[in-house]
This record gives sequence, structure tokens and C-alpha cells, in this order.
Amino acid sequence: MAHSEVLLASLEILTRWDVLLALLVGSVGGVIIGAIPGVGAAIAIAILLPATFSMEPITGLTLLLGIYASSMYGGAIPAILINTPGSSVNALTTYNGYPMTQRGEAARALALAYGASFVGGVLAIIALITLTPVLAKVAPMFGSREIFFAACLGMILVVVSHRGQTLIALAMLGLGIFLGNIGMDAVTYTQRYSFDQVWLSSGINLIVVVLGLYAISQAFTLLVGRDSKRPPEPAVGGMFRKLFEVFRYPKVLFPSSFFGVVAGIVPGVGEFLSQFFAYSWAQKVSKAPELFGKGAPDGIVASEAANNSVPPAAMIPLLALGIPGEELTAMMLTVFYVHNVVPGPGLFRDQPEFITSLYLSMLILNILVIIFLLYASRFMLKVVAIPDRFLGVIILTLSFIGVYSLRNSFTDCLLAGVFGIFGFILKRLDLPAVPIILGMVLGKIAETKFRSSMARVDSPLEMIERPITAVLFGLILLVLVVHFVGLRRGTPKLEQFDDELHEAEKKRRTDP
Repeated sequence: MAHSEVLLASLEILTRWDVLLALLVGSVGGVIIGAIPGVGAAIAIAILLPATFSMEPITGLTLLLGIYASSMYGGAIPAILINTPGSSVNALTTYNGYPMTQRGEAARALALAYGASFVGGVLAIIALITLTPVLAKVAPMFGSREIFFAACLGMILVVVSHRGQTLIALAMLGLGIFLGNIGMDAVTYTQRYSFDQVWLSSGINLIVVVLGLYAISQAFTLLVGRDSKRPPEPAVGGMFRKLFEVFRYPKVLFPSSFFGVVAGIVPGVGEFLSQFFAYSWAQKVSKAPELFGKGAPDGIVASEAANNSVPPAAMIPLLALGIPGEELTAMMLTVFYVHNVVPGPGLFRDQPEFITSLYLSMLILNILVIIFLLYASRFMLKVVAIPDRFLGVIILTLSFIGVYSLRNSFTDCLLAGVFGIFGFILKRLDLPAVPIILGMVLGKIAETKFRSSMARVDSPLEMIERPITAVLFGLILLVLVVHFVGLRRGTPKLEQFDDELHEAEKKRRTDP
């Protein structure tokens, strides 16, 4: 199919009413969800995931990607106006956003956040369009052994990225792998870990676990917490002209976006490290580094550009190899599986119009979000003030409706409740739940590919005799060596930064 034909076919897909509705709901809904402290993209996606199974893949993915990307925009609003991050990835924005609000520069701070998010998102989409086809061309060289080592690398990166919690992250990853193995073995057609229980014979549904660990646990957190919120500071003044101020900081804007792209591509890294490098770089090149933490505009640019460039970049390994790098792309992978759409080179070869329409929808989403925010920032002040306990009831109700709609099973609802309690305990103890989800997804991929490759090798060394497997095995060793050397030497600056982010994230629970 010629490029012009692919583009026309993609535009035809995007002009369908269901895709246009998904674009609108995803962009606007994601901003609203991001602006409500205590909700966040992961919870919203977990709740909406069962509903997307009845949609076509492009419609469902457009909706989920819209919420994923636009929630980053919305999360900056409470971070700047009430010193409370909408989600954990916006915690760093409070450092400089709220001090600017206290100086009467709320509109300027919001405009900087919006502009940096837009530029970071668009640059990441350009990287997605450029790099994904290249990786997809390399993907045919990935056999069972290569996919196995790639999945193992992803799991190791997930574990080592949890600084100070490596052992518990490893335990959570193991729990996820175990949960993914319950039920019928697809190769031998025998039951594993079901203990003759009929309700375990079909396994534990990933969506049940996701809804429990993220949505239901957060509902419990909101219900047992305090119900008071600080009234938002008014954001006065027009923002359109202020949007362009972000280009006064090119030495911060573009490197921060680059850090976000790299963090999105590498499995298990995510927003935290991109923020760390972006913020550290911004301080280094700033003309007034002493203002950081006291209302530095380039500090807002660094954190928001790094945040918003992660979601599109995280789609690169997912689309090219079918390997998710974090929990949200792992959720999106289930949309592919439900519709028997296999990410990878075959998707680029057989359905180029699907890929192109996905790219275009992400660009349009960012434009819609900016337009919405320019006219609706005053309305968002009311959204920020929604009581926590009311949100908790809504999230809990929608979560159980979503779980029941999967298989019309009360057993699934009970399981989701159990995982909700478990997730609530993890939140209270500040322990990670992400490795559980990635363990269920990547563990299943690794096991399947390992069993497939074992039929073709006679010795362990044959597993790494191919060039790509040798490189991946070398990367695994390098990551482990760097991690253990870092533990030995210590990384006080990174750990201090991590602690500060955790404190900023907890402001909602500690501030009156």
C-alpha cells in the first residue's frame, strides 16, 4: 500500500464517529481525571479497561492513550494551585509551581506547564513515529530466545528501578509471575496451582488484579482518609500568549523531553528517572539555580516536559515488540490480545493504516487538550475541590461494575476485593504494586518463549549464541553489575530526590 493510500485510510478511520468520540472523551476526561488528586490515569484506565474490550482496537486504544497522556496535563493543575500533585508523576511540579502561585503568577505557572507538556508530548510522538518502524524491522530477527531475554531484561529493570525496595520489588514480581501461572497450562493442558478449585481452573484475570490493586485500593484509601481540601488559588489572566514563554528555555525544554523519551523506551524506568535527570540538568544550566524550589519557571518546564514525553515513548517497545515497559502499557496490551491483534512487525506490514491512525490520534489528542485547557482552566478549579470520600464511593462502585462485566462472576468481584485490600496495605506501607502487574504479563511471555526455545537448544550456551541474545544477555549482566556497584557506593543524591518526591506525593494526606 502506497504512503498516500495509508494516510487516506488512516484519516478515514479517524473521521469515524466512535474514534472521534474516543478522542474527545480521552483528551477531556484525562485532564479532568488528572486534576483530581487521588485518582490518576492508572485508576481510570483500570476502570475503563473492561469497557474497551467491546470496542474496536483503535477506538479502545485511542481512549486509553488519551487518558494516559492528558492526565499528565491535568495533574499539574492541583500541583500548582493547591500544592497537591494530581498524581505521583506531578509531585515535582509542586516544588516551583506553588511558590509561583503564592507570588500571584498562577496563570504563568500553568501556561508553562501546559506548554512544556505539549512540546514534550509532540517530540515523543515524533520519536514514536521515527523509531517504532525501525525497531519493527529489527523485530523479525527476534525469535523465542530473543523475546525471552528481552522480557527478562524488562523484569530486571523493573526490580532495580525501585531503589531502596529492590528485595520487596523482586518478591512482588515473583508474586505476579505466580499469579500468571495459575490455571490451565496452554502447552500440556494440565492444571497448575489451582488446587482442585474450580474457580481457579481458568486462572486469575489480569484485569481483576489491576482493578483491585489500583482502583479498589485507592477507593479504600480515599474512604478512610480526610475529606477536606484546600480551596484552589484563582488563575487569573489570559494564557495563550504565556504558552510561548516555554521556548525561552530551550536548554531545558528539549533535553528534558529527550530524557522522557529515553525513560519511556527503556522498560521499568518510567517518569521518576526522567524527572531526576531533567531537573538536575535544568539546575545545572539555569542562570538562577538558587530559585529552584522557590518558584523557578525552568523547574516547571523540566518536570512537565519530562513527564509528558514518557507515554508516547512507552508505546515504542509495545508496538514494535509487544513488550510493555510499565503497568499502563501492560493494561493496553490486553486490548490487543482481546481482539487478536499481535503487536510487532506483522502489525506494521498488515495494518499500516492502524498504526498511522494511532500516531495521528496521539497528535490530535495533544492539540485538543491544549485547546480545552486554554478555555476551561477556571472550570478545573471546581474539579480540584471534589471531596475525597465522594470520589472513593464512585471509584469503588465503577470498579466492581467493571469487574462483574468481565465474566458476570461474583467470584471475580471477591477476588478484586481481596486484591484491593492487599493493594491498600501496600499503599499504606509505601510498597510497590507495579512489579505484580508486569510479573503477570512479562512472566507469561518469558515462560512461553523459554519453553519454545528449549526445544531447539542442547546446552545453556546455545541460548546466547545469536548476536541479539548475546547483546541482551550482556545488557542484563551490565544492569546487575551497575545496580550492585551502586548499592555498594550509594547514590545519596538520587535517594534524596526520591525521598523528596515521596514527601510531595503525600501532601494530600498530610496537609489540611
